[in-house]
Amino acid sequence: MFIEAARKTDLAPGGMISVKLNGTELVLCRDGHSFYAVGRKCGHAGVHLERGTLSGRILTCPLHCAQFDISTGAALSGPVPEAPHSVYPDPSDPALETHGLKTYPVQTTGDSILVELP
Repeated sequence: MFIEAARKTDLAPGGMISVKLNGTELVLCRDGHSFYAVGRKCGHAGVHLERGTLSGRILTCPLHCAQFDISTGAALSGPVPEAPHSVYPDPSDPALETHGLKTYPVQTTGDSILVELP
C-alpha cells in the first residue's frame, strides 16, 4: 500500500528529510528529479542518516562516514577507521561491520511523494 510521505517541494535536489509512516522511520532522498526512501538508521551504528550528506545517490553517515547507495540500499563502505579521532584503529575490528539499508518503493503523483510499506 502506497502512503503519502511528503510533497515534492519538501525536498530540494540533493536534500533529505526524515518521516515516520505507520511507525516506520524513513529518510526520503532526492537525486535530481528522482526520489528514494531508505531506513532512517545507519547500517553501522544506528545514527539518523538525514543528518548526513547526499551526493547524487551516495548517502554518507554523519558519524563515521559509512556510505550507502540510496537506490539499492547497498553499503558501499564502512566507517572510516583512519579518521583522526576514530574509535576503530584496527580495520579488521568486527565493530566496523556495516549492513545495507532497507529500501522502499517510491512513486510520485502530482506533487505527492508516495512510499510503499509492507
